Amino acid sequence: MTTNSYFVHSHAIVESDKIGKDTNIWAFVHILNGASIGANCNICDHCFIENNVLIGNNVTIKSGIYIWDNIVIEDDVFLGPNVVFTNDIFPRSKRSNAKIDEPKLVDTIVKKGASIGANSVIVAGNHIGKYALIGAGSVVTKDIPDYAIAYGNPAKIKGYLCKCTEKLYFSNELAQCNNCKRTYKKRNDIVVELN
Repeated sequence: MTTNSYFVHSHAIVESDKIGKDTNIWAFVHILNGASIGANCNICDHCFIENNVLIGNNVTIKSGIYIWDNIVIEDDVFLGPNVVFTNDIFPRSKRSNAKIDEPKLVDTIVKKGASIGANSVIVAGNHIGKYALIGAGSVVTKDIPDYAIAYGNPAKIKGYLCKCTEKLYFSNELAQCNNCKRTYKKRNDIVVELN
């Protein structure tokens, strides 16, 4: 079924009217009323998107991903199959007999151009930097800086890569991509593009 200027599969439930042009929403996806989704996104089968969620433009969300309140996915992000997000550092069942305060949800941000490999876990409150790459099956327990390659449990920085995904090799704090010729400067774990 085509609704407005985006596609919704007949077996999807889309309660939000904040869906961008040319976005595709496939079977068994459920998007709650408060979610905001940009243009030209692809949301694959069996995904759930809660209310207080912001998804940018050109985002790919592969199958089996649940995006909870207080999560921001910026433009051009790729989320591999079964990536797991959390939003509460100290969760408790609301059905418990113990007196439970309201959950203390924390913000999680995946910045522009980042990619997260299949079956990775992003612990609540962490930020994935611009164009960073998280290897499949990783557990992210701290912020990952821009352009970093990180993987493992817990995920650790193993190198850096260009926007075009070519690995960067730094000498005297500078690197030039062998593929696209962009140049970068690195000081400690902070990488910035120079051109």
